Amino acid sequence: MHTSIRRSAIFLGAVALTLAVCGPSGGGGASAAAGRDEDGELKLGYVLPETGQLAFLGPPQIQSMKFAIKTINDAGGVLGRPIPAVVSGDEAGQEAVAAQSADRVLAGGVDAIIGAAASGMSLSFIDRVTGAGVVQCSGSNTAPTFTDYDDGGFYFRTAPSDVLQGPVLADVVRADGHERVALVARADDYGRGLLEATRDALEQGGTQVVVAETYDPRATTYDQLVQQVRNADPDGVVVISFEEGAQILQGLIEAGVGPQQIGVYGADGLRSAELPSLVAPKNPERLAGMKGTAPASASNAEYVKQLKAFAPELKELQFAPQVFDCVTTIALAAEKAKSDDPGAFAKEMVGITKDGDKCTAFAACKELLADGKDIDYDGVSGPLEFTDAGEPGQATIEVYAYDDKGKLQTVRTEVSRGEE
Repeated sequence: MHTSIRRSAIFLGAVALTLAVCGPSGGGGASAAAGRDEDGELKLGYVLPETGQLAFLGPPQIQSMKFAIKTINDAGGVLGRPIPAVVSGDEAGQEAVAAQSADRVLAGGVDAIIGAAASGMSLSFIDRVTGAGVVQCSGSNTAPTFTDYDDGGFYFRTAPSDVLQGPVLADVVRADGHERVALVARADDYGRGLLEATRDALEQGGTQVVVAETYDPRATTYDQLVQQVRNADPDGVVVISFEEGAQILQGLIEAGVGPQQIGVYGADGLRSAELPSLVAPKNPERLAGMKGTAPASASNAEYVKQLKAFAPELKELQFAPQVFDCVTTIALAAEKAKSDDPGAFAKEMVGITKDGDKCTAFAACKELLADGKDIDYDGVSGPLEFTDAGEPGQATIEVYAYDDKGKLQTVRTEVSRGEE
């Protein structure tokens, strides 16, 4: 999320998402190594934000991963054996650290890695993981970059591409009647991808995009960016950002183009209950009226209830359901392949999410597989319906808003589908 201003447990991590700097663009995954030795035990690790810019996204993802493992082990485990304790690694909001963490997790002999949270962090080590013949699954990488990435069939994500989120965000802006819209986004795969998807959808609907600008998220000031938005005289502005977004929003408010004057919108990187207090510590109501979109995190009430019982200290839920689905899909794929060899179960990851007998829990899906049935696992984040690229073919997107006291509210959820 944001990279300046005050760090908080929430903006210390983030989105949607899905962030970070451009990584390598054509992977070494296609020449993946032979894979891990099959020993009958499914071993998992993670590279997720325990510290750094996106640290607030760490707890929901890490706890949801542990909750998924407990759920699986309570149902007899995978291949008749419990999933052991996970091998942990911190992505830390730094590409070099994330890559080093991935190396350490791989050295632990894992069959699959969950993470990273940020798209840029994943790009810093995806070639290491997939090139080693190990499965990687992220619950929060949303950059369109991954759809066509050369990963040898070992990379998956349960978070939807921003190609699916952009049109919903554009619809929210258009529905409020805005005709001149400014778009600003961090200059990385996440920011550029969502900016383009949102701009395309706005322009196709007849809305004029008066600014479409990316910025360096490591900048110390955003005064020039704010002035550019103000000078364009928009009636709406979309901020595609992480932690640094709090500073940008402060600037917009001070320049007279905040939520009290024009429509202000964010995406998954800014969805946080703490955002109003970061932007205006003494006056959180100054963010009243701001809206945004994000992959749904709280639409499955039963899952949310169970997760909070498992980890009652959790304050954020962003991307927790998607991580749960990563773990469950991997476990079911191993059951389907009757093997913990990533080279074998990676081939089953797509098929178990569609075109079979529907099931919504590991135990029920495992029973169907034991009976020789094909399954269609519908996750706690919604139906996955993986495409051949190993990502959701549809997405449940939440529309959020801040009320007159600056409190985060879920307005509704919408289903967004890709092109057939």
